[in-house]
Amino acid sequence: MLRFDLITLLELLNIHNAFGNGTLSTIRYLYNAGAKVFLISNWGRSGDPAVLSVEAVAGHLSSLLQLKVVAAKTVPCYMEIKSEKFHKADILLFENLTLFREELANCPAFSEKLASGASIFVNDAFFLSHKILASTVGVTRFCYARLAGFHFEDQLLQLKQIRERTMQPYLAIIGGGKFLEKAAALLRLASICDGLIFVGMLAFQVMHVSGISVPSCFLEHDAFGEAADLIELVNSRKIPIYFPTDLLCVNDNNSELFEIFSSERLLPGWTPIDLGPMALKEINNFLSVCKKVLWIGPVKFASSVNGAVGASDLGRMLEIICKNGCDLTVVGNAACQTVLAAKISVSQCKMFENASVVWDFLKGKTLPGVAALDRAYPYEIDWATIYENPTQPLVVDIGSGNGLFPLKMAKKWKDLNFLGLEINNKLVMHCHDVMLNCNRKNVHFISTNATCTFRSIVSTYPGELFLVSIQCPNPDFNREGHRWRMVQRALVEAIIDLLAVDAKVFLQSDIEAVTIRMKEQFIKYGKGRIVKDEDEEDKVWLPENPFGVRSDWEQHVVDRGDFMYRMMLRKVGNP
Repeated sequence: MLRFDLITLLELLNIHNAFGNGTLSTIRYLYNAGAKVFLISNWGRSGDPAVLSVEAVAGHLSSLLQLKVVAAKTVPCYMEIKSEKFHKADILLFENLTLFREELANCPAFSEKLASGASIFVNDAFFLSHKILASTVGVTRFCYARLAGFHFEDQLLQLKQIRERTMQPYLAIIGGGKFLEKAAALLRLASICDGLIFVGMLAFQVMHVSGISVPSCFLEHDAFGEAADLIELVNSRKIPIYFPTDLLCVNDNNSELFEIFSSERLLPGWTPIDLGPMALKEINNFLSVCKKVLWIGPVKFASSVNGAVGASDLGRMLEIICKNGCDLTVVGNAACQTVLAAKISVSQCKMFENASVVWDFLKGKTLPGVAALDRAYPYEIDWATIYENPTQPLVVDIGSGNGLFPLKMAKKWKDLNFLGLEINNKLVMHCHDVMLNCNRKNVHFISTNATCTFRSIVSTYPGELFLVSIQCPNPDFNREGHRWRMVQRALVEAIIDLLAVDAKVFLQSDIEAVTIRMKEQFIKYGKGRIVKDEDEEDKVWLPENPFGVRSDWEQHVVDRGDFMYRMMLRKVGNP
Protein backbone atom coordinates (compact mmCIF):
# COMPACT_ATOMS: atom_id res chain seq x y z
CA MET A 1 0.00 0.00 0.00
CA LEU A 2 1.42 3.39 -1.04
CA ARG A 3 0.07 6.57 0.57
CA PHE A 4 0.95 9.52 -1.65
CA ASP A 5 -0.08 13.18 -1.84
CA LEU A 6 -1.74 13.65 -5.23
CA ILE A 7 -2.06 17.45 -4.87
CA THR A 8 1.62 17.89 -4.06
CA LEU A 9 2.61 15.43 -6.77
CA LEU A 10 0.77 17.38 -9.47
CA GLU A 11 2.09 20.73 -8.17
CA LEU A 12 5.66 19.47 -8.15
CA LEU A 13 5.32 18.03 -11.63
CA ASN A 14 4.20 21.46 -12.83
CA ILE A 15 7.25 23.02 -11.17
CA HIS A 16 9.88 20.52 -12.19
CA ASN A 17 9.66 16.89 -13.26
CA ALA A 18 12.58 15.86 -11.05
CA PHE A 19 10.64 16.72 -7.90
CA GLY A 20 7.41 14.95 -8.79
CA ASN A 21 9.34 11.98 -10.09
CA GLY A 22 10.20 10.98 -6.51
CA THR A 23 6.71 9.57 -5.94
CA LEU A 24 6.43 8.25 -9.48
CA SER A 25 9.76 6.48 -9.00
CA THR A 26 8.43 4.88 -5.82
CA ILE A 27 5.42 3.49 -7.68
CA ARG A 28 7.56 2.22 -10.58
CA TYR A 29 10.06 0.66 -8.18
CA LEU A 30 7.35 -1.29 -6.35
CA TYR A 31 5.74 -2.35 -9.63
CA ASN A 32 9.05 -3.47 -11.16
CA ALA A 33 9.86 -5.43 -7.99
CA GLY A 34 6.74 -7.50 -8.61
CA ALA A 35 4.50 -5.96 -5.94
CA LYS A 36 0.75 -5.54 -6.26
CA VAL A 37 0.39 -1.82 -5.46
CA PHE A 38 -2.61 -0.21 -3.75
CA LEU A 39 -2.54 3.59 -4.12
CA ILE A 40 -4.39 5.77 -1.61
CA SER A 41 -4.57 9.58 -1.54
CA ASN A 42 -6.83 12.57 -1.07
CA TRP A 43 -7.66 15.40 -3.46
CA GLY A 44 -10.07 18.33 -3.52
CA ARG A 45 -12.74 19.15 -0.94
CA SER A 46 -15.68 17.01 0.05
CA GLY A 47 -18.85 18.10 -1.74
CA ASP A 48 -17.01 20.12 -4.40
CA PRO A 49 -18.55 19.21 -7.78
CA ALA A 50 -15.26 20.10 -9.50
CA VAL A 51 -13.36 17.36 -7.68
CA LEU A 52 -11.88 14.83 -10.09
CA SER A 53 -13.36 11.34 -10.04
CA VAL A 54 -11.19 8.39 -9.09
CA GLU A 55 -11.41 7.20 -12.73
CA ALA A 56 -10.08 10.55 -14.00
CA VAL A 57 -7.19 10.50 -11.51
CA ALA A 58 -6.37 6.89 -12.39
CA GLY A 59 -6.25 7.86 -16.07
CA HIS A 60 -3.93 10.76 -15.33
CA LEU A 61 -1.60 8.56 -13.27
CA SER A 62 -1.59 5.94 -16.03
CA SER A 63 -0.42 8.63 -18.45
CA LEU A 64 2.34 9.83 -16.08
CA LEU A 65 3.56 6.34 -15.21
CA GLN A 66 3.03 4.75 -18.62
CA LEU A 67 1.49 1.91 -16.65
CA LYS A 68 -2.12 0.77 -16.31
CA VAL A 69 -3.70 2.15 -13.10
CA VAL A 70 -7.13 0.64 -12.37
CA ALA A 71 -9.68 2.76 -10.49
CA ALA A 72 -11.57 1.19 -7.58
CA LYS A 73 -14.51 3.26 -6.36
CA THR A 74 -14.08 2.06 -2.80
CA VAL A 75 -11.53 1.95 0.00
CA PRO A 76 -9.43 -1.22 0.17
CA CYS A 77 -11.36 -4.27 1.29
CA TYR A 78 -9.79 -7.72 1.22
CA MET A 79 -12.78 -9.47 -0.37
CA GLU A 80 -13.11 -6.82 -3.09
CA ILE A 81 -9.37 -6.92 -3.81
CA LYS A 82 -9.65 -10.68 -4.33
CA SER A 83 -12.61 -10.25 -6.68
CA GLU A 84 -12.16 -11.12 -10.35
CA LYS A 85 -12.51 -7.45 -11.34
CA PHE A 86 -9.34 -6.39 -9.50
CA HIS A 87 -7.45 -9.65 -9.13
CA LYS A 88 -5.36 -9.21 -12.29
CA ALA A 89 -4.66 -5.49 -11.78
CA ASP A 90 -1.12 -4.70 -10.63
CA ILE A 91 -1.76 -1.06 -9.63
CA LEU A 92 -5.05 -0.07 -8.01
CA LEU A 93 -6.10 3.49 -7.11
CA PHE A 94 -8.74 3.60 -4.39
CA GLU A 95 -11.39 6.20 -3.69
CA ASN A 96 -10.57 9.79 -2.66
CA LEU A 97 -9.92 9.77 1.11
CA THR A 98 -11.39 13.29 1.38
CA LEU A 99 -14.81 11.63 1.18
CA PHE A 100 -14.31 9.74 4.46
CA ARG A 101 -14.55 11.46 7.85
CA GLU A 102 -12.85 8.46 9.45
CA GLU A 103 -9.61 9.49 7.73
CA LEU A 104 -9.20 12.70 9.76
CA ALA A 105 -10.34 10.94 12.95
CA ASN A 106 -7.70 8.20 12.56
CA CYS A 107 -10.50 5.69 13.14
CA PRO A 108 -9.05 2.23 14.05
CA ALA A 109 -11.76 0.30 12.20
CA PHE A 110 -11.29 2.44 9.08
CA SER A 111 -7.50 2.07 9.36
CA GLU A 112 -7.84 -1.70 9.50
CA LYS A 113 -10.12 -1.65 6.45
CA LEU A 114 -7.61 0.52 4.56
CA ALA A 115 -4.80 -1.91 5.36
CA SER A 116 -6.76 -5.06 4.51
CA GLY A 117 -4.95 -7.11 1.91
CA ALA A 118 -1.69 -5.15 2.27
CA SER A 119 1.36 -6.51 4.08
CA ILE A 120 3.78 -3.59 3.52
CA PHE A 121 2.94 0.08 3.95
CA VAL A 122 4.93 2.78 2.11
CA ASN A 123 4.40 6.45 2.96
CA ASP A 124 5.33 8.98 0.29
CA ALA A 125 3.10 11.82 1.56
CA PHE A 126 5.75 13.76 3.46
CA PHE A 127 3.81 17.03 3.64
CA LEU A 128 1.13 15.25 5.69
CA SER A 129 3.61 13.86 8.22
CA HIS A 130 2.65 16.46 10.87
CA LYS A 131 -0.92 15.10 10.93
CA ILE A 132 -2.34 11.98 12.56
CA LEU A 133 -4.44 10.37 9.84
CA ALA A 134 -5.83 6.89 9.37
CA SER A 135 -3.91 6.60 6.09
CA THR A 136 -0.52 7.71 7.46
CA VAL A 137 -0.51 6.55 11.09
CA GLY A 138 -3.48 4.27 11.75
CA VAL A 139 -2.73 1.77 8.97
CA THR A 140 0.81 1.14 10.25
CA ARG A 141 -0.42 -1.04 13.11
CA PHE A 142 -1.96 -3.49 10.63
CA CYS A 143 1.03 -3.85 8.24
CA TYR A 144 4.11 -5.80 9.28
CA ALA A 145 6.55 -3.37 7.58
CA ARG A 146 6.26 0.42 7.36
CA LEU A 147 8.66 2.22 5.03
CA ALA A 148 9.37 5.65 3.56
CA GLY A 149 9.03 6.21 -0.18
CA PHE A 150 11.72 7.96 -2.24
CA HIS A 151 10.03 11.38 -2.15
CA PHE A 152 9.34 11.11 1.60
CA GLU A 153 12.92 10.18 2.41
CA ASP A 154 14.36 12.92 0.20
CA GLN A 155 12.17 15.58 1.84
CA LEU A 156 13.02 14.33 5.34
CA LEU A 157 16.76 14.55 4.62
CA GLN A 158 16.33 18.09 3.30
CA LEU A 159 14.32 19.04 6.38
CA LYS A 160 17.07 17.83 8.70
CA GLN A 161 19.58 20.02 6.84
CA ILE A 162 17.76 23.14 8.09
CA ARG A 163 19.24 22.47 11.54
CA GLU A 164 22.78 22.00 10.23
CA ARG A 165 25.35 24.81 10.41
CA THR A 166 27.55 23.42 7.65
CA MET A 167 27.75 26.76 5.83
CA GLN A 168 28.17 30.15 7.52
CA PRO A 169 27.03 32.85 7.80
CA TYR A 170 23.57 31.22 8.07
CA LEU A 171 20.68 33.69 8.00
CA ALA A 172 16.95 33.11 8.61
CA ILE A 173 14.35 35.37 6.97
CA ILE A 174 11.15 34.98 8.98
CA GLY A 175 7.73 36.19 7.83
CA GLY A 176 4.12 35.72 8.80
CA GLY A 177 2.53 36.13 12.23
CA LYS A 178 1.42 34.21 15.36
CA PHE A 179 4.51 34.73 17.52
CA LEU A 180 3.25 32.75 20.51
CA GLU A 181 2.47 29.70 18.37
CA LYS A 182 5.96 29.76 16.81
CA ALA A 183 7.99 30.80 19.87
CA ALA A 184 9.73 27.42 20.35
CA ALA A 185 10.70 27.28 16.66
CA LEU A 186 12.03 30.86 16.75
CA LEU A 187 14.22 29.99 19.75
CA ARG A 188 15.57 27.00 17.80
CA LEU A 189 16.41 29.22 14.83
CA ALA A 190 18.09 31.74 17.13
CA SER A 191 20.27 28.96 18.53
CA ILE A 192 21.53 27.71 15.14
CA CYS A 193 21.51 30.75 12.82
CA ASP A 194 24.01 33.62 12.63
CA GLY A 195 21.27 36.22 12.28
CA LEU A 196 17.48 36.65 12.10
CA ILE A 197 15.56 38.99 9.78
CA PHE A 198 11.86 39.55 10.46
CA VAL A 199 9.78 40.59 7.44
CA GLY A 200 6.19 40.09 8.61
CA MET A 201 3.86 40.72 11.53
CA LEU A 202 6.32 38.95 13.84
CA ALA A 203 8.60 41.98 13.44
CA PHE A 204 6.25 44.16 15.50
CA GLN A 205 6.59 41.82 18.49
CA VAL A 206 10.39 42.05 18.29
CA MET A 207 10.24 45.85 17.92
CA HIS A 208 7.95 46.15 20.94
CA VAL A 209 10.24 44.11 23.20
CA SER A 210 13.21 46.13 21.91
CA GLY A 211 11.60 49.29 23.27
CA ILE A 212 10.11 50.71 20.07
CA SER A 213 6.58 52.08 20.24
CA VAL A 214 4.23 49.91 18.16
CA PRO A 215 0.46 50.40 17.71
CA SER A 216 -1.37 48.01 20.03
CA CYS A 217 -3.40 46.49 17.18
CA PHE A 218 -0.25 44.93 15.69
CA LEU A 219 0.80 43.08 18.87
CA GLU A 220 0.11 39.72 20.52
CA HIS A 221 -0.12 40.85 24.12
CA ASP A 222 0.22 37.36 25.55
CA ALA A 223 3.52 36.78 23.70
CA PHE A 224 5.64 39.45 25.40
CA GLY A 225 7.51 36.94 27.58
CA GLU A 226 8.33 34.65 24.65
CA ALA A 227 9.59 37.60 22.58
CA ALA A 228 11.75 38.71 25.52
CA ASP A 229 13.24 35.20 25.75
CA LEU A 230 14.13 35.39 22.05
CA ILE A 231 15.88 38.75 22.47
CA GLU A 232 17.78 37.44 25.49
CA LEU A 233 19.03 34.40 23.54
CA VAL A 234 20.04 36.53 20.54
CA ASN A 235 21.94 38.93 22.79
CA SER A 236 23.69 36.08 24.62
CA ARG A 237 24.88 34.65 21.28
CA LYS A 238 25.80 38.15 20.03
CA ILE A 239 24.07 37.66 16.68
CA PRO A 240 22.09 40.37 14.83
CA ILE A 241 18.32 40.49 14.87
CA TYR A 242 16.78 42.76 12.24
CA PHE A 243 13.34 44.30 11.80
CA PRO A 244 12.40 46.70 8.99
CA THR A 245 13.52 50.32 9.46
CA ASP A 246 10.79 51.60 7.15
CA LEU A 247 7.47 50.27 5.89
CA LEU A 248 5.12 50.92 2.99
CA CYS A 249 1.69 51.78 4.43
CA VAL A 250 -1.78 52.17 2.94
CA ASN A 251 -4.32 54.73 4.12
CA ASP A 252 -7.21 53.12 5.97
CA ASN A 253 -9.72 55.42 4.26
CA ASN A 254 -8.23 55.40 0.76
CA SER A 255 -6.79 52.13 -0.51
CA GLU A 256 -5.10 53.96 -3.43
CA LEU A 257 -3.04 56.19 -1.13
CA PHE A 258 0.39 54.88 -0.06
CA GLU A 259 3.17 56.37 2.08
CA ILE A 260 6.58 55.32 3.40
CA PHE A 261 6.94 55.62 7.20
CA SER A 262 9.79 54.91 9.59
CA SER A 263 8.90 51.80 11.57
CA GLU A 264 9.42 53.87 14.73
CA ARG A 265 6.86 56.50 13.67
CA LEU A 266 3.80 54.65 12.39
CA LEU A 267 0.79 56.98 12.33
CA PRO A 268 -2.83 56.15 13.20
CA GLY A 269 -4.97 55.61 10.11
CA TRP A 270 -2.16 53.91 8.16
CA THR A 271 -1.65 50.15 7.91
CA PRO A 272 1.75 48.59 7.02
CA ILE A 273 1.55 46.35 3.97
CA ASP A 274 5.13 45.93 2.75
CA LEU A 275 8.83 46.51 3.32
CA GLY A 276 10.16 50.01 2.66
CA PRO A 277 13.08 50.83 0.31
CA MET A 278 15.56 51.36 3.15
CA ALA A 279 14.59 48.02 4.73
CA LEU A 280 15.10 46.23 1.41
CA LYS A 281 18.51 47.82 0.96
CA GLU A 282 19.62 46.77 4.45
CA ILE A 283 18.32 43.21 3.94
CA ASN A 284 20.27 43.03 0.68
CA ASN A 285 23.44 44.00 2.57
CA PHE A 286 22.87 41.16 5.02
CA LEU A 287 22.19 38.61 2.28
CA SER A 288 25.19 39.55 0.16
CA VAL A 289 27.63 37.86 2.57
CA CYS A 290 25.54 34.77 3.42
CA LYS A 291 26.46 31.20 2.54
CA LYS A 292 23.17 29.66 3.74
CA VAL A 293 19.67 31.21 3.90
CA LEU A 294 16.34 29.93 5.20
CA TRP A 295 13.24 31.91 4.13
CA ILE A 296 10.16 30.80 6.03
CA GLY A 297 6.83 32.63 6.01
CA PRO A 298 5.37 35.36 3.76
CA VAL A 299 6.41 39.02 3.54
CA LYS A 300 3.03 40.05 4.81
CA PHE A 301 1.94 42.77 7.24
CA ALA A 302 -1.72 42.94 6.21
CA SER A 303 -3.98 41.69 3.45
CA SER A 304 -2.36 41.76 0.03
CA VAL A 305 -2.85 45.14 -1.65
CA ASN A 306 -1.75 46.48 -5.01
CA GLY A 307 1.60 48.17 -4.60
CA ALA A 308 3.25 45.53 -2.39
CA VAL A 309 6.50 44.53 -4.10
CA GLY A 310 8.84 43.66 -1.19
CA ALA A 311 8.53 39.92 -1.68
CA SER A 312 9.42 40.20 -5.37
CA ASP A 313 12.47 42.34 -4.56
CA LEU A 314 13.51 39.78 -1.94
CA GLY A 315 13.13 37.01 -4.54
CA ARG A 316 15.48 38.85 -6.91
CA MET A 317 18.07 39.24 -4.13
CA LEU A 318 17.91 35.50 -3.45
CA GLU A 319 18.33 34.76 -7.16
CA ILE A 320 21.64 36.63 -7.12
CA ILE A 321 23.07 34.92 -4.01
CA CYS A 322 21.94 31.50 -5.33
CA LYS A 323 24.02 32.07 -8.46
CA ASN A 324 26.95 32.77 -6.15
CA GLY A 325 26.59 29.38 -4.47
CA CYS A 326 24.40 30.21 -1.48
CA ASP A 327 22.46 27.27 0.03
CA LEU A 328 18.81 28.40 -0.06
CA THR A 329 15.78 26.76 1.61
CA VAL A 330 12.34 28.28 1.02
CA VAL A 331 9.33 27.37 3.18
CA GLY A 332 5.65 28.21 2.64
CA ASN A 333 3.45 28.53 -0.43
CA ALA A 334 3.82 32.33 -0.78
CA ALA A 335 7.63 32.23 -0.45
CA CYS A 336 7.90 29.33 -2.92
CA GLN A 337 5.74 31.13 -5.50
CA THR A 338 7.91 34.25 -5.14
CA VAL A 339 11.09 32.25 -5.70
CA LEU A 340 9.64 30.56 -8.77
CA ALA A 341 8.55 33.94 -10.15
CA ALA A 342 12.14 35.16 -9.68
CA LYS A 343 13.24 32.37 -12.07
CA ILE A 344 15.37 30.63 -9.43
CA SER A 345 15.98 27.09 -10.63
CA VAL A 346 14.51 24.43 -8.34
CA SER A 347 17.85 22.65 -8.60
CA GLN A 348 19.44 25.64 -6.84
CA CYS A 349 17.21 25.60 -3.75
CA LYS A 350 15.12 23.37 -1.50
CA MET A 351 11.39 24.12 -1.32
CA PHE A 352 8.74 23.10 1.21
CA GLU A 353 5.33 24.42 0.23
CA ASN A 354 3.72 23.13 3.44
CA ALA A 355 5.14 25.35 6.19
CA SER A 356 3.32 23.51 9.00
CA VAL A 357 5.61 20.47 8.72
CA VAL A 358 8.71 22.66 9.01
CA TRP A 359 7.38 24.75 11.91
CA ASP A 360 6.51 21.58 13.86
CA PHE A 361 9.95 20.15 13.14
CA LEU A 362 11.66 23.34 14.35
CA LYS A 363 9.53 23.30 17.51
CA GLY A 364 11.04 19.92 18.31
CA LYS A 365 7.74 18.08 17.86
CA THR A 366 7.68 14.47 16.77
CA LEU A 367 6.18 14.20 13.29
CA PRO A 368 3.59 11.39 13.61
CA GLY A 369 3.96 10.34 9.99
CA VAL A 370 7.72 9.90 10.45
CA ALA A 371 7.51 8.21 13.85
CA ALA A 372 5.07 5.62 12.49
CA LEU A 373 7.66 4.27 10.03
CA ASP A 374 10.21 1.54 10.72
CA ARG A 375 13.09 3.64 9.44
CA ALA A 376 12.54 6.45 11.91
CA TYR A 377 15.79 6.10 13.90
CA PRO A 378 17.36 9.56 13.57
CA TYR A 379 20.94 9.14 14.75
CA GLU A 380 24.25 8.08 13.27
CA ILE A 381 25.98 5.74 15.75
CA ASP A 382 29.75 6.00 16.18
CA TRP A 383 30.42 2.58 17.68
CA ALA A 384 34.14 3.35 18.15
CA THR A 385 33.30 6.07 20.70
CA ILE A 386 30.73 3.87 22.49
CA TYR A 387 32.81 0.71 22.97
CA GLU A 388 36.49 0.30 23.70
CA ASN A 389 36.58 -2.54 21.15
CA PRO A 390 33.65 -2.28 18.70
CA THR A 391 34.58 -5.54 16.94
CA GLN A 392 33.71 -7.73 19.93
CA PRO A 393 30.57 -9.90 19.60
CA LEU A 394 27.42 -7.98 20.52
CA VAL A 395 24.66 -8.94 22.97
CA VAL A 396 21.40 -6.96 22.65
CA ASP A 397 18.82 -6.83 25.44
CA ILE A 398 15.47 -5.61 24.07
CA GLY A 399 13.37 -3.84 26.68
CA SER A 400 16.31 -3.45 29.05
CA GLY A 401 14.33 -1.55 31.72
CA ASN A 402 16.61 -0.24 34.46
CA GLY A 403 19.59 -1.97 32.84
CA LEU A 404 20.41 -4.45 35.61
CA PHE A 405 20.83 -7.42 33.24
CA PRO A 406 23.18 -5.76 30.65
CA LEU A 407 25.21 -4.03 33.38
CA LYS A 408 25.82 -7.25 35.34
CA MET A 409 26.51 -9.20 32.15
CA ALA A 410 29.05 -6.58 31.03
CA LYS A 411 30.88 -6.93 34.33
CA LYS A 412 30.94 -10.74 34.03
CA TRP A 413 31.89 -10.99 30.30
CA LYS A 414 34.42 -8.31 29.37
CA ASP A 415 35.10 -9.91 25.96
CA LEU A 416 31.54 -9.12 24.81
CA ASN A 417 29.79 -5.80 24.15
CA PHE A 418 26.27 -5.24 25.52
CA LEU A 419 23.54 -2.97 24.18
CA GLY A 420 20.28 -2.23 25.96
CA LEU A 421 17.35 -0.95 23.88
CA GLU A 422 14.60 0.63 25.99
CA ILE A 423 11.62 2.77 24.97
CA ASN A 424 11.45 4.61 28.33
CA ASN A 425 13.92 7.50 28.09
CA LYS A 426 13.98 8.11 31.88
CA LEU A 427 15.19 4.55 32.47
CA VAL A 428 17.87 4.99 29.81
CA MET A 429 19.08 8.20 31.47
CA HIS A 430 19.33 6.27 34.76
CA CYS A 431 21.39 3.58 33.01
CA HIS A 432 23.75 6.22 31.61
CA ASP A 433 24.31 7.60 35.12
CA VAL A 434 25.17 4.10 36.38
CA MET A 435 27.55 3.58 33.44
CA LEU A 436 29.44 6.77 34.29
CA ASN A 437 29.86 5.68 37.91
CA CYS A 438 31.13 2.18 37.09
CA ASN A 439 33.23 3.32 34.07
CA ARG A 440 32.45 0.28 31.91
CA LYS A 441 33.45 0.46 28.24
CA ASN A 442 31.57 -2.60 27.00
CA VAL A 443 27.95 -1.60 27.71
CA HIS A 444 25.66 1.05 26.26
CA PHE A 445 21.96 1.99 26.26
CA ILE A 446 19.76 3.66 23.62
CA SER A 447 16.27 5.08 24.08
CA THR A 448 14.24 3.75 21.14
CA ASN A 449 11.33 1.59 20.05
CA ALA A 450 13.34 -1.50 19.13
CA THR A 451 10.39 -3.08 17.33
CA CYS A 452 10.80 -0.43 14.63
CA THR A 453 14.51 0.44 14.83
CA PHE A 454 16.37 -2.78 15.66
CA ARG A 455 17.53 -3.36 12.10
CA SER A 456 18.69 0.21 11.43
CA ILE A 457 20.66 0.30 14.70
CA VAL A 458 22.25 -3.14 14.86
CA SER A 459 22.97 -3.49 11.12
CA THR A 460 25.66 -0.78 11.44
CA TYR A 461 27.56 -2.62 14.20
CA PRO A 462 31.01 -3.74 12.91
CA GLY A 463 31.12 -7.00 14.90
CA GLU A 464 28.79 -10.01 14.84
CA LEU A 465 25.46 -10.25 16.68
CA PHE A 466 26.07 -13.00 19.25
CA LEU A 467 22.91 -13.03 21.39
CA VAL A 468 19.51 -11.28 21.63
CA SER A 469 17.48 -11.44 24.84
CA ILE A 470 13.82 -10.50 25.26
CA GLN A 471 12.77 -10.77 28.88
CA CYS A 472 9.40 -10.25 30.52
CA PRO A 473 7.70 -7.94 27.97
CA ASN A 474 4.57 -6.23 29.26
CA PRO A 475 1.80 -8.87 28.95
CA ASP A 476 -0.85 -6.21 28.37
CA PHE A 477 1.05 -4.98 25.29
CA ASN A 478 1.79 -8.48 24.00
CA ARG A 479 -1.70 -9.68 23.25
CA GLU A 480 -2.21 -10.76 19.66
CA GLY A 481 -2.92 -7.73 17.46
CA HIS A 482 -2.01 -5.12 20.08
CA ARG A 483 -0.58 -1.95 18.51
CA TRP A 484 2.46 -1.81 20.81
CA ARG A 485 3.18 -5.56 20.77
CA MET A 486 6.96 -5.91 21.01
CA VAL A 487 7.58 -9.20 19.19
CA GLN A 488 6.22 -8.56 15.71
CA ARG A 489 7.16 -9.92 12.31
CA ALA A 490 9.42 -6.96 11.43
CA LEU A 491 11.45 -7.38 14.64
CA VAL A 492 11.71 -11.16 14.31
CA GLU A 493 12.92 -10.95 10.72
CA ALA A 494 15.45 -8.23 11.61
CA ILE A 495 16.87 -10.28 14.49
CA ILE A 496 17.16 -13.47 12.44
CA ASP A 497 18.70 -11.66 9.45
CA LEU A 498 21.38 -10.02 11.62
CA LEU A 499 22.22 -12.92 13.97
CA ALA A 500 25.42 -14.82 13.27
CA VAL A 501 25.04 -18.53 12.49
CA ASP A 502 24.70 -20.51 15.76
CA ALA A 503 23.99 -17.28 17.65
CA LYS A 504 21.06 -17.44 20.04
CA VAL A 505 17.84 -15.79 21.15
CA PHE A 506 16.90 -15.96 24.85
CA LEU A 507 13.20 -15.61 25.69
CA GLN A 508 11.64 -15.56 29.13
CA SER A 509 8.56 -14.35 31.01
CA ASP A 510 6.75 -15.18 34.22
CA ILE A 511 3.60 -15.66 32.10
CA GLU A 512 3.66 -18.89 30.11
CA ALA A 513 1.41 -17.63 27.29
CA VAL A 514 3.74 -14.68 26.62
CA THR A 515 6.83 -16.88 26.17
CA ILE A 516 4.89 -19.34 24.01
CA ARG A 517 3.61 -16.56 21.78
CA MET A 518 7.13 -15.10 21.39
CA LYS A 519 8.47 -18.55 20.43
CA GLU A 520 5.66 -19.04 17.92
CA GLN A 521 6.45 -15.70 16.26
CA PHE A 522 10.13 -16.64 15.88
CA ILE A 523 9.31 -20.09 14.50
CA LYS A 524 6.63 -18.73 12.13
CA TYR A 525 8.65 -15.88 10.65
CA GLY A 526 12.03 -17.59 11.01
CA LYS A 527 11.12 -19.85 8.08
CA GLY A 528 13.38 -22.66 9.24
CA ARG A 529 16.31 -20.43 10.16
CA ILE A 530 15.59 -20.52 13.91
CA VAL A 531 15.18 -23.67 16.02
CA LYS A 532 15.08 -24.64 19.65
CA ASP A 533 18.61 -24.98 20.99
CA GLU A 534 19.82 -28.58 20.69
CA ASP A 535 20.99 -28.63 24.33
CA GLU A 536 17.39 -28.34 25.50
CA GLU A 537 15.36 -30.13 22.83
CA ASP A 538 14.12 -32.61 25.47
CA LYS A 539 13.05 -29.85 27.88
CA VAL A 540 9.87 -27.81 27.77
CA TRP A 541 11.41 -24.95 29.78
CA LEU A 542 14.88 -24.09 31.04
CA PRO A 543 14.86 -24.71 34.81
CA GLU A 544 17.55 -22.11 35.50
CA ASN A 545 18.83 -18.88 33.99
CA PRO A 546 21.72 -20.04 31.72
CA PHE A 547 23.78 -16.89 32.35
CA GLY A 548 23.65 -16.79 36.12
CA VAL A 549 22.58 -13.14 35.84
CA ARG A 550 19.00 -12.11 36.54
CA SER A 551 17.03 -9.09 35.42
CA ASP A 552 15.31 -7.06 38.14
CA TRP A 553 11.87 -8.50 37.31
CA GLU A 554 13.20 -12.05 37.13
CA GLN A 555 14.72 -11.61 40.60
CA HIS A 556 11.39 -10.31 41.87
CA VAL A 557 9.53 -13.35 40.45
CA VAL A 558 12.06 -15.82 41.89
CA ASP A 559 11.93 -14.11 45.31
CA ARG A 560 8.17 -14.56 45.48
CA GLY A 561 8.56 -18.26 44.61
CA ASP A 562 7.02 -18.19 41.13
CA PHE A 563 8.26 -19.97 37.99
CA MET A 564 10.02 -18.31 35.03
CA TYR A 565 9.20 -19.71 31.57
CA ARG A 566 12.54 -19.66 29.73
CA MET A 567 13.79 -21.01 26.43
CA MET A 568 16.77 -20.62 24.11
CA LEU A 569 16.50 -20.53 20.31
CA ARG A 570 19.40 -20.88 17.88
CA LYS A 571 19.96 -19.67 14.31
CA VAL A 572 20.93 -22.41 11.88
CA GLY A 573 23.04 -21.85 8.80
CA ASN A 574 21.13 -24.06 6.36
CA PRO A 575 17.38 -24.49 6.92
